[in-house]
Amino acid sequence: MNSFTNEELSGLIKKATAGDKPSLETVILSVQDLVFNLSLRMLGTFPDAEDASQDILLKVMTHLSSYKGESSFSTWVFRIAVNHLKNYKKHMFAQFPLSFEFYGNDIQNARTEDVPDMTQNVEQTILAEELKMSCTNVMLQCLDTESRCIFILGTMFKADSRIAGDILGITPEAYRQRLSRIRKKMADFLSKYCGEYGKGKCRCMERVNYAIQNHRIHPSQIYFHTAIPVQIILDVKEAMEETDGLSQKFSFCKTYQSPENLKQFIEEFLNGGSFSVIRNS
Repeated sequence: MNSFTNEELSGLIKKATAGDKPSLETVILSVQDLVFNLSLRMLGTFPDAEDASQDILLKVMTHLSSYKGESSFSTWVFRIAVNHLKNYKKHMFAQFPLSFEFYGNDIQNARTEDVPDMTQNVEQTILAEELKMSCTNVMLQCLDTESRCIFILGTMFKADSRIAGDILGITPEAYRQRLSRIRKKMADFLSKYCGEYGKGKCRCMERVNYAIQNHRIHPSQIYFHTAIPVQIILDVKEAMEETDGLSQKFSFCKTYQSPENLKQFIEEFLNGGSFSVIRNS
């Protein structure tokens, strides 16, 4: 998120709600990476995250006049995004839900050695890295929606328990307890099955062709490998209290620069007739 003082941000929002297009664009672009990364981890795939991010940013734009500054702007945006994503049913894993049992069974029993070369001349190391990041992202889909939210807020965005609890409608104590349990569950699964982040038998390099055959990655659509990492931290006074010592287990929880398509969508929306909806809201 771009760094603005509270006074600067309040001024931009005031101008934006008065109909100043450049100010609105600046405000929305300042939170697009935050919205995209939350969507990506909640939904599992880049295309679904892009679609959901567009919906969320439209909600932010059309409800901007209702922001009164009682919380930080990023927290207000997060609340809108979380509420939208918790009820989002258009993504792939809403139709094909996962479980840790299914994932573990697939790792243990898949006949990866029977699959022919499907790399289409793309370097195997690149595809293995793509699979590693995709796999750990998809693994989050084994959690129920509320648990996924808690894990993402605490592990990726390092949200203070007071802020996260407020976003999710639970007490800070309940948030910390649930976060610790969820992180342990994730760490235990990684330790048992994953050879990259734990002591398991699964090796990304050995499963590339199997993953391509099962449409989990595609040589012509390399998302994670080409995405540009960025640093995103919620606008809070202190980082989240460390409750379980498991942070080193989740080095895959990176944040990425949102796709250029998302910025283009914002620009096209603001330059179109729909801008009047925001100006008159």
